Amino acid sequence: MTFTQWFIFFLAVQVIHFLGTWKLYVKAGRKAWEAAIPVYNGIVLMKIINRPKWWIFLLFIPVVNLLMFPILWIETIRTFGFYKKLDSFLVIVTLGFYIYYINYATDTDYNADRSLKPRSELGEWISSIAFAIVAATLVHTYFMQPFTIPSSSLEKSLLIGDYLFVSKFHYGARVPSTVIAAPMVHDSLPFTGTASYLKKPQLPYTRLPGLQKIKNNDIVCFNWPADTLATMWGDTSGKFTYKPVDKKTNYVKRSVGIAGDSLEMKDGYFYINGKKNVLPDRAKLQFYYTYEAKKPISQSTYPKFLLKKGRTGVYKILTKYWNDSRVQKSITENGRLSKIGSDSLYTEVAGGINPDFARKFKMINVDTKININLTEEEAARLQKLPLTASVIKVNHGADNAIFPHVEKLGWSQDNFGPIYIPEAGVTVKLDSESLPFYEQIIKNYENNDLQVVGENIYINGEKADSYTFKQDYFYLIGDNRHNSLDGRYWGYVPFDHVLGKPVMIWFSWDADAASFVEKIKSIRWDRMFTTVHGEGKPVSYRYFVLALIGLYIGYSFYKGKKNKK
Repeated sequence: MTFTQWFIFFLAVQVIHFLGTWKLYVKAGRKAWEAAIPVYNGIVLMKIINRPKWWIFLLFIPVVNLLMFPILWIETIRTFGFYKKLDSFLVIVTLGFYIYYINYATDTDYNADRSLKPRSELGEWISSIAFAIVAATLVHTYFMQPFTIPSSSLEKSLLIGDYLFVSKFHYGARVPSTVIAAPMVHDSLPFTGTASYLKKPQLPYTRLPGLQKIKNNDIVCFNWPADTLATMWGDTSGKFTYKPVDKKTNYVKRSVGIAGDSLEMKDGYFYINGKKNVLPDRAKLQFYYTYEAKKPISQSTYPKFLLKKGRTGVYKILTKYWNDSRVQKSITENGRLSKIGSDSLYTEVAGGINPDFARKFKMINVDTKININLTEEEAARLQKLPLTASVIKVNHGADNAIFPHVEKLGWSQDNFGPIYIPEAGVTVKLDSESLPFYEQIIKNYENNDLQVVGENIYINGEKADSYTFKQDYFYLIGDNRHNSLDGRYWGYVPFDHVLGKPVMIWFSWDADAASFVEKIKSIRWDRMFTTVHGEGKPVSYRYFVLALIGLYIGYSFYKGKKNKK
């Protein structure tokens, strides 16, 4: 919906409100016309129901207003004497239209001095929970959102099992475009897996002013742009599953390239505007290396410093057994994969693999070679071990999956570019050579009709040989270079997909641990309440935070006892 359509919708809501409440306004000693004036009618209503005037602001905050409307409906009918549970139920299921019945079909009186205290303990609980949800939704949507790290793409900087606080105000809080959605959940409801939102209506993209702009090498949380675009990987089947921007999958990557940069990758390292990119001190690049040993690699000969806590060995699984669901489940839950050649897959396996199970599916110890994901420091250390024959960095060949999916470019995940990162207001030349770089932007991110007829390009029905970008774009990459689904595959991330800036790790444990008890044992106390950005070794502020929480609990307990007295 456009802003004009939303304005018309807003006026329609005002008319509905006036028709359903004007008699109640009169009974409360107000004028009928006061129910018709936008915003002012809300201020008057707050006075009628004896609630603070600032509540009116909550009615204009998307998502939060969905929670406030039922509260105001119930407050309104109770102000006019309708206290029964059935009345509350009816006003909610009729989306407030039950007030029309009270307005026209009853001779109810206005109770100006009604008690605002709930009439039962259950009512008090419901009231407290309702406003706790409103407050939490407001914070979650516009200030700070919890976020979980699900993958190893930023391993060493952020680990699988890290729980983050993502600031919405650093880059400017994005007003949700999805108007009707369940509070504090993302794209699906817990347990059911069904969509947590309605695709329509949609608000136009709006963002509040931010404190800073995205800088090179910032870690950024964003909505995965390729979530609904099959064509990103050269799929020409025409499949397209629409998903609103704010309901696309949440991702977190490092913003190597920002708007206006020229970016190039050589042997896995980025060059920005011709200069090699220097990562922050805490960032540790990882690549796959082929490790060859002087004797067969087994549980006893595998380099111990590379085994994560709880891992018990390295196994080979023949490809013909790979599709067995039991093998897939076992590896998904307990291991990580690496591939050499075309005849077998290799995995480092955590504790919990039954030896009989391993033998049955020919999960045997590897011979003398295996691919291992390492930092440069780990590779250098491995090279010095007496058992090591060689440690060679894996170099990937040309791959059509690399953006912009043009085979003749011969780009790979280790070598590509240069590529320009679009900047708002900048105009680029359009032709058959440049179009693959900007086609998704023109069509799907900036919502234009794009048609190619022979050598001619038409945008919104007009022949075009250039295009001016409407917003900034970013190139977001994982530090785990050979184990990250990132901008190398889908291209640019529009600024309207940016969710926020991770600022703190508030909890961390090994998400791959075999059981809940093992997860409890794996809690990384030294990572709790550490900052995400910064130089040097992260410092935990857990004791300071726990002390503040303890003081708050103590104060609340003292205040509660004092109030009882």
